[in-house]
Amino acid sequence: MDAIDQKLILALQDNGRASTAQLARLVGRSRTSVQSRIERLERQGVIVGYSVRLAPEHGVGAVRAHVMIKAGAKETRAVAAALRTIDQVRVLHSVSGEVDLIAVAATASVAEMDQVIDRIGALDGVERTTSSIILSTKFER
Repeated sequence: MDAIDQKLILALQDNGRASTAQLARLVGRSRTSVQSRIERLERQGVIVGYSVRLAPEHGVGAVRAHVMIKAGAKETRAVAAALRTIDQVRVLHSVSGEVDLIAVAATASVAEMDQVIDRIGALDGVERTTSSIILSTKFER
């Protein structure tokens, strides 16, 4: 992946609906070249899909939280598999430090978030959780 591919990916992350002509202007290449690069990045699995980002106040994810999870020794893989089955867990990060995992959960209400956090804490292999409800997003790229 070269600098043009990286510029192209950044442009698509900013606006996944940008036309090939717009992208070509942004990266300084022809439309044909940009289309070929996008197709190659998709074939290589670098670009795996396109999605819609909703404002936090819209949709199911009105209440979001980071749930820091401390797993038991050698339990991280099993905990990650169990978290995958919880639909409200949108993202799961493996991290270094005092906790092993950080889950980003999204629900429609605080009451539902409370249930999700309790469900995460009750999973086999989870020693402890610490949660932070997201109040606002200052920016997102």
